[in-house]
Amino acid sequence: MNTNRDLNYRLYLQREEGFHRISFSSEFEKYKIISSGDVKKVRENIAGIKQNFYQGLGTLSKDPVKNVRYHLIVAVALISRVCVENGMSQDLAYTLSDIYIQRADECAHIDRMIEMIGEIQLDYAERMRDIKKEHVGSIHVRKCMDYIYEHLQEKMTIEGAAAYLQIHPTYLSKLFSKEVGMPFRQFIIHARVNAAKNMLVYSDFSYLEISLSLGFSSQSAFTSTFRRLTGMTPGKYREAFGDSPAEQI
Repeated sequence: MNTNRDLNYRLYLQREEGFHRISFSSEFEKYKIISSGDVKKVRENIAGIKQNFYQGLGTLSKDPVKNVRYHLIVAVALISRVCVENGMSQDLAYTLSDIYIQRADECAHIDRMIEMIGEIQLDYAERMRDIKKEHVGSIHVRKCMDYIYEHLQEKMTIEGAAAYLQIHPTYLSKLFSKEVGMPFRQFIIHARVNAAKNMLVYSDFSYLEISLSLGFSSQSAFTSTFRRLTGMTPGKYREAFGDSPAEQI
């Protein structure tokens, strides 16, 4: 078996067919979203898995069932590793991985295994969300964080969040800063920038659309804030991690 010959032939076919693999940075960004526990974004991302499953993926087996199974194994291995690096215990992450790999090994239906890949992403994301919340002792702060994630497009104040939770604003402000490690307003900004990262990578929304949908006062305010927290402009970030052509900004 001549590996170099097979390699050159595969590369030739891929060039002829115009095949382009998913970039490592784009793939890694998807796993970062899972490990961050952003369940809402993960749900949005897995909605199109069945339609776009083969896009950017190589062929790991000539057998269609084995091909999907191998891709599932690769995905769960990478997801579990990234989650371990972000706080999940090795026992939990790798035992969960073993369970899903065994289920895939027993499955002979392509559509079911593709669905399972979405279930894996969601399962790990939900567990990471719960792990991160375990570090927050107060039920008020947990609910406040949920409130923020659900209202990113709106103007939020500590008074509004406190009214929603039916507690005093000063008490919530002090409690939030103590348990989260940053003030209420700063956390909102970080949450919006993290949401913007996902939109830059996985959508073709314009920078103006992203800024408006995430509650920034203007596109310039969005650009300035994004650069301050990431060290990159939205355009450079999309160019580095996304698959869509970047606007000049």
